[in-house]
Amino acid sequence: MDPVSQGVVGAVAAAVSAKEKREIRLAVLIGWTGGMLADADIFIRSPADPLLTIEFHRHFTHSLAFIPIGGALCAALWWLLFRARKPFRQLLLFATAGYATSGLLDACTSYGTQLLWPFSDVRVAWNIISIIDPVFTGVLLLLVAGGTIRRSRRMIRGAAVFALAYLLLGGVQNFRASRVQMALAGERGHAGTKAMAMATTKPSIGNLLLWRSIYRHEGRFYLDAIRVGLPGSSRVFPGSSVPAVEAAELKQKLPPESTLARDIDRFDHFSSRYLARHPEQADVVGDLRYAMLPNETIPLWGIRYDPAAVDEHVSFESFRTIKDDDKQRLFRMIFSGKE
Repeated sequence: MDPVSQGVVGAVAAAVSAKEKREIRLAVLIGWTGGMLADADIFIRSPADPLLTIEFHRHFTHSLAFIPIGGALCAALWWLLFRARKPFRQLLLFATAGYATSGLLDACTSYGTQLLWPFSDVRVAWNIISIIDPVFTGVLLLLVAGGTIRRSRRMIRGAAVFALAYLLLGGVQNFRASRVQMALAGERGHAGTKAMAMATTKPSIGNLLLWRSIYRHEGRFYLDAIRVGLPGSSRVFPGSSVPAVEAAELKQKLPPESTLARDIDRFDHFSSRYLARHPEQADVVGDLRYAMLPNETIPLWGIRYDPAAVDEHVSFESFRTIKDDDKQRLFRMIFSGKE
């Protein structure tokens, strides 16, 4: 998730582990740092290789195996700052508790997190919360701020309960949206096929009501928006479909070991194989998991490539422009259930 969410969740985990009220403020400080430290991987970049950043973001620093190392690094930095005035064991407890939340929280989103590195390069994505969720983050900030100022263990525990309950609600909403997706595919005569195994529902930006539905059937991706409100109520905002793109298809005439072929494989892995061409730019292949509107086919980002430039890296480009009319449509779908 965003850095503020990572920090506040790390602070909650560390403060919950504090044994005494007088330790809460220190725990919040150390835990907040630990929760954000894993995202230092964004500095792994190269101007010559545009895909290096997305390849290593949420990579080894977010894995379960790296938690003891990340916690120790964070504790060591604070121990040096405090000039050994605080017991290292105490700093290590708070730092590790905060650091441990980073990969797990990111795995709750749809971006993909290599939790199992170095044993597996699978990008884990549970799709139960948006990368940015102001309700989740805002409530936690208020509770942590109050708990820190008052040294209140009750408020800190309340923050922990709220975080877990909100993520559980996200899981329930994901299940509900998936049920609607399956029913929708059945109405179209698409359910029950092997291709339906490649399907996902993910929350749209900043909420748990409106979900982006993507599934693949006979070589096409079908995209819709699904709003799941009160129990028993849901609404589908139909989108459209686009041809799926296979990495093998893009590499068909390329030398197997060429830079371009390797870049296509890297982007295919990053996108969990949800590849489709940009509907308005034929030389761009996008990551179809993300769009400005949940039933839109224009991807949020993609790679631009030249089949003739086999020894050059692709360029990574974003398409984040949203019109005022689209903003209003998005708000209507979220808050009123109308398009």
